[in-house]
Amino acid sequence: MELHSLKGKVALVAGATRGAGRGIAVELGAAGATVYVTGRTTRTMPSEYRRPETIEETAELVSSAGGKGIPVQVDHLDPLQVQALVDRIEKEQGRLDILVNDIWGGENLIQWNVPVWEHSLEAGFRMLRLAIDTHIITNHFALPLLIRTGNGLVVEMTDGTAAYNDRNYRLSLFYDLAKNSVIRMAKSLAHELQPHRCTAVAVTPGWMRSEIMLEHFGVREENWRDALEKEPHFIISETPRFVGRAVAALAGDPEVARWNGCSVSSGELAKVYHLYDLDGSQPDAWRYIEEVQDQGKPADATGYR
Repeated sequence: MELHSLKGKVALVAGATRGAGRGIAVELGAAGATVYVTGRTTRTMPSEYRRPETIEETAELVSSAGGKGIPVQVDHLDPLQVQALVDRIEKEQGRLDILVNDIWGGENLIQWNVPVWEHSLEAGFRMLRLAIDTHIITNHFALPLLIRTGNGLVVEMTDGTAAYNDRNYRLSLFYDLAKNSVIRMAKSLAHELQPHRCTAVAVTPGWMRSEIMLEHFGVREENWRDALEKEPHFIISETPRFVGRAVAALAGDPEVARWNGCSVSSGELAKVYHLYDLDGSQPDAWRYIEEVQDQGKPADATGYR
């Protein structure tokens, strides 16, 4: 399938400092879009993550890929900051065609497989605010501009498809609520946006080789397969650019409305749009996780990438 250029389109990738947000921003740029990239970490002011990735770096990658990257420091829990961001986009561009809500920042708050009566309430509620309130606040201020532009796309980034999450417990009550709420949010937005000829979709990457995940396994992208000694099922992993290409394909699809309200994965979209990861593979992580990993079978990605 021929992918359409996004030249002349304006995108906001909220939460683009690293991971999926960065991968999506770069691929939207590669398709020609002007991309506003937001996050809390700049070269002069880090967030509580204390990580090296910055929004300026992401913007430079967008521009290097062929688009125009514009970094804006924003805490998406602050309505005034989000309103100022959207006002700036309207003033500078006069339009908004693509909104990607990838705000998260809760990795350090998850207490893995800990029941709610033992889980920190403070950490749990912070996780929910970062995952849900940020998306709602951003939608509240950005959607009027997207609607006015017409034929806009909203992508709600999450973890897991609706089908997989419905059948499985996702690590903790708080994490389960956080990621499933975003899927439901896309469905609700689809209903509200349809009369305005706009589309909302929930998208999940597979097991992603983000900066944090590579660091966790003590590897780099160049030698990521060394992590298989610690976790053989990492064989199904994908780069952040893979889901980026999936989102760019959605943004350039003149028939994107067919996805309105759907919950889809990078692997599913790759098959429809004939997309491939940087290494030329086409990982279908969620099918692999359900059919191989969750079944206790030996790690083998044959037929899944």
